[in-house]
Amino acid sequence: MKNTQNSAKVRAGFFKRLAAMVYDTLVATAIAILSAMLMSGILVLLLNTGILPMGAAQHPSEAIQESWLYTGIIQIWSLLWMVCFFLWFWKNGGQTLGMRAWRLRLFSSNEKPVTWTRLLSRAISSLLGLGTLWLLVNRKQKLALQDKVSSIEILELTKHDNDHKNW
Repeated sequence: MKNTQNSAKVRAGFFKRLAAMVYDTLVATAIAILSAMLMSGILVLLLNTGILPMGAAQHPSEAIQESWLYTGIIQIWSLLWMVCFFLWFWKNGGQTLGMRAWRLRLFSSNEKPVTWTRLLSRAISSLLGLGTLWLLVNRKQKLALQDKVSSIEILELTKHDNDHKNW
């Protein structure tokens, strides 16, 4: 995912990134819903068997809704799955599903390899997508906040370059 042969490619602009983000948000939301359902089922099982305390609640669903701990566990679990979705796709091919649809790909803007640590810093510094708004201020360079922090940029691909057989 180095940017050595891709100097002729242009950095992705705000609207292409936004379109890919909308697409990826739909997929990430589905992942979050499924992971929340899984964790809710596990919590219900643990509450029904008495492994976890239900407090004054009569039903496990009430215990989950009334407990900051249980709802927090579900939310953190879902967030971790969403982050893992992005990190896995970025590490394995440099594209999420939305980026592939809009012919965008991650490339290192320096000679260092794209590591899990750099990808995690990119995910955190994106501020759930708000870091991309920096493109509206930084129009000439077309670098979002997460691009600067991680030294990983998003470039536009041709149809030929977007085909995985050509990598």
